[in-house]
Amino acid sequence: MNRHAIGLLFLSACLLPPAAHADDSTPLLPPGEIVARVMKTMPGVLASDSMVGAEEANRRRLEAGDHEWNLRLGGQRRRSNPPGTQEESFGEWNAALERPLRLPGKGVDDMQLGTTGVAVAESARKEAMREGYRALLRGWFLWLKEGAAADQWAAQTKLLAQQAGGTRRRQQLGDAARLEAVQSEAAQAQAEAQAVQARLRRDNAALELQRRFPGLPLTQPADMPLPPAIEGTMADWIDRIVSQSHEVALARGEAQKARISAGRAGRDRVPDPTVGFHVSTERGGEDHIVGAYISIPLPGDGRRAIVDGALAQSAAASHREAAALQKVSTEAATLHQSAVAALAAWQASLAAARQLGQAADMSTRAYALGEGNLGEMLASRRLANEAQLAARVAQLDAFELRYRLLLEANQLWNTHEAPR
Repeated sequence: MNRHAIGLLFLSACLLPPAAHADDSTPLLPPGEIVARVMKTMPGVLASDSMVGAEEANRRRLEAGDHEWNLRLGGQRRRSNPPGTQEESFGEWNAALERPLRLPGKGVDDMQLGTTGVAVAESARKEAMREGYRALLRGWFLWLKEGAAADQWAAQTKLLAQQAGGTRRRQQLGDAARLEAVQSEAAQAQAEAQAVQARLRRDNAALELQRRFPGLPLTQPADMPLPPAIEGTMADWIDRIVSQSHEVALARGEAQKARISAGRAGRDRVPDPTVGFHVSTERGGEDHIVGAYISIPLPGDGRRAIVDGALAQSAAASHREAAALQKVSTEAATLHQSAVAALAAWQASLAAARQLGQAADMSTRAYALGEGNLGEMLASRRLANEAQLAARVAQLDAFELRYRLLLEANQLWNTHEAPR
């Protein structure tokens, strides 16, 4: 193989422009229906489903109240021995039915506590599902990136293998030095090592996806669309993400629940009374007694301490709500900034890849015409290969961060975050 043929071989490895944007609103991603089905089988989501059921049962308990009817039965034997008379023995019995009464206002608080508890559990369930989406998105794009690296190194290995074979034949014909053959074989061996490592990383990423998300089909996209621009300002995205944040909703619900609990503890400073009715017989049925009674606990310092603790917990929950709001808004700002920067980084990487590709083409032509050496051409081609891989990874980074924005704003797979 002469130098001109080798040059044409390397020219065929030039960078290919990305494919046009697909019509699908979410290119590169698995179908939303399949993702939703996979999410519903995740242990974390199933656990949160169970917690919603537990809170619904707790709501029913709170609405019904903890006070129940209490039946008391008793019997006794009376012996009477007045002076100067014969001893008498009588059988006696008594029965009482009593029940504590929940004072007005406490029942309303209990109902609010139960309803808020269910709402908090629903928010926790939605956050568990969204966390699953986040994990899937990370794993999916890691698999795509490792797959892109494996494909890139496979193409580079094939190209260098052809180059090494041509160089060996030229050496046998006396048209190339032994040094060029050694350099070609070394470049091929290095590319093969990189290809093996890239395949291993790709297979590991695929295995992790299959193990964590059973039933998720792993299908490489047919083409690579252009990442669209991020529309809207940072403030717009912060407002969207905060308003759709299940983490903020969860913290807000916990704060509301703590405030209701504090109010309920304040009402418990006045104890619930117990009312009852009782009947009894004495002296073997000679006497019959019917009566009613009321029992009221006398509150002590313990009840005040309970109120103080509930108020402190309510204040802590309010601070946690503020912290969650601060955290989510900061993360939203950082995510938007990263998404915009990723698009610019991809554009710069693409320009660099094209320029290095042109430089590699020029070096290849020079080598084919006898104006350059093999080492320079291999180095130029290696830089072009690395730049092309960096551009593909940057392109996937831009898509991943864009989808992260949409996910946090509940605009990606949002139809599958509905209640059970």
